[in-house]
Amino acid sequence: MNGKPPADLAHPVDLYVGSRLRIRRKVMGLSQTQVAVALGITFQQIQKYERGSNRISASKLFDAARLLQAPVSYFFEGLEETDDGPDDGLARRMTEFVSTPEGLELAALFPKLDDRRLRRRVVDLVRAMVEETH
Repeated sequence: MNGKPPADLAHPVDLYVGSRLRIRRKVMGLSQTQVAVALGITFQQIQKYERGSNRISASKLFDAARLLQAPVSYFFEGLEETDDGPDDGLARRMTEFVSTPEGLELAALFPKLDDRRLRRRVVDLVRAMVEETH
């Protein structure tokens, strides 16, 4: 063992921040290599950040936010707090979502829907489809 916890033991916040990094990178149309070069690290390090197996330091997160044209707060938006700490179910679901090509495409397209009612209809449609299959 290399002294680092396996991804399934990674802290939920690290998983969530990593998934947000991946989403934003994909939305910006950047490869892991491009982001790594711009941040002065290896592309393997970006992979570890995105999987949540390595934590992103405050300075690297700040640099990544500038590179990806997002506020640092973007990486934490939607992270729910519970009495027991961060909601690790949300972090897991986000990671699963952006692990698929379809999830990444939806993540890139959904914010482009300006009409809130239309976004709600998309969510309702997906919910109905899920309920129909279960």
